[in-house]
Amino acid sequence: MDEEFLEETQDDYSESEIHEECGIFGIFSKENNVSEMIFYGLQALQHRGQESAGIAVSDGENILIYKDLGLVSSVFNHQNLAPLQGTIGIGHSRYSTKGRNVWKNSQPLFRTFKGQSFAVAHNGNIINTEALRIEQLKKGVKFETSTDTEIFASLIETSHKETIEEAIQEAVSRVKGSYSILILTKDKIIGLRDPNGFRPMAFGKKGDSYIIASETCALDIIGATYTREIDPGEFVVIDNNGLRSQMVFPVGRRSMCVFELIYFARPDSYLYRKNMYEVRHRMGQQLAKDSKADADLVISVPDSGTPAAIGYSSASKIPYVEGFIKNRYIGRTFIQPNQEIREIGIKLKLNPLKDIIKNKRLVVVDDSIVRGNTSRLIIKMLYAAGAREIHMRISSPPLVHPCFYGIDMATQTEFIANHRTVEEIRKFLGVESLAYLSIDGLVAAIGEPKNNFCFACFNGDYPVDVSEVLEYDKYSFESEIKKQNAEIL
Repeated sequence: MDEEFLEETQDDYSESEIHEECGIFGIFSKENNVSEMIFYGLQALQHRGQESAGIAVSDGENILIYKDLGLVSSVFNHQNLAPLQGTIGIGHSRYSTKGRNVWKNSQPLFRTFKGQSFAVAHNGNIINTEALRIEQLKKGVKFETSTDTEIFASLIETSHKETIEEAIQEAVSRVKGSYSILILTKDKIIGLRDPNGFRPMAFGKKGDSYIIASETCALDIIGATYTREIDPGEFVVIDNNGLRSQMVFPVGRRSMCVFELIYFARPDSYLYRKNMYEVRHRMGQQLAKDSKADADLVISVPDSGTPAAIGYSSASKIPYVEGFIKNRYIGRTFIQPNQEIREIGIKLKLNPLKDIIKNKRLVVVDDSIVRGNTSRLIIKMLYAAGAREIHMRISSPPLVHPCFYGIDMATQTEFIANHRTVEEIRKFLGVESLAYLSIDGLVAAIGEPKNNFCFACFNGDYPVDVSEVLEYDKYSFESEIKKQNAEIL
């Protein structure tokens, strides 16, 4: 296939082309106001979602919510945090994979069950959203948002069960997909994680307070002690009597998203009691072992490629240096259909250190390649800055299949590895060599059994049935390819 159809796409050329959906944080305290703690917890989870943020608190009688579009630090200030008085609460930072980025879609969502208020914060992706939405619409349910989270909330709201705990468990039995969910009532926090454990969920304590968060880094920020993960299929209730736990569904197959370990989770977070920086460092070491390169320096595409690049350097004995200066104050760029402007968009975020890389043979390490456009522009910048040779190394296998469990990667038509061999991708990028970490190499670096993870984006083995979605995606894929071929011809 002609490479121009990939070159001329108009997607956001950010340094990362993969996005998580959300971060969640909840705290139950018998004495202290929790809104500021939730604010700090959400700031620690900002990497999981940057489009909106919200906090819901309860004073024992009423639930109050404040949310808006934007980063956590821009949404909240002393003035709007002050009214959020309560000893229990939940928070949410959002990236929209289901539903547009509009205020109504921000979370936590507020609903009622038998006249009692509750709020919901959700990380994940419910696969059977449309079928459930149609079913609820037939019952006369009116939806205010376009999110899959509202589907879950509506199932609770319309349940005929006696208690909200029973209603939540009934709702869980109806949904398919990935979900780590926090629900706030006037006097308790309820947390649940899907039976596959796609998205992380950590539990910790600070004094007499209980905390549940997407990642352990959020516990560290507020001085809490990490206790354990909420297990796949686990349903926990925290109230004045402490913590109660039960397994809602038997766990058939643990399937944590392996991209949490490759990229999403913060380097200072722990999954399977393993530090993510160390895991990514070992990925780089394994990559160096499997795919050697004759070079002078190792550099990373910052920041996500840095731990693996340092690992590659330590195993290969090739010195690691910073090859780019990253501008961390640049957000989303407005990319125009013009090559020169696209390149400016990249340079705003990454600028090569010319004196460091001039006349050098480089190993460039990144965590993944999605469409290939960003990588191609970065390589072009390095050559323009004087690099003599470039050997690209990727600390994950080739991305081939779309994710249906809460990660916004790309459609099947957009994955460059779906259309090209590694050699063809190498030529497209314009590098001397290109190598990916294999699935077996990835498993070896993680040091956990392979069947504990979901590798669907690499091998198409989906732990939860997505046949209906795949059939639609296959039709869209074939139609898009025919369209692109026609345009080329």
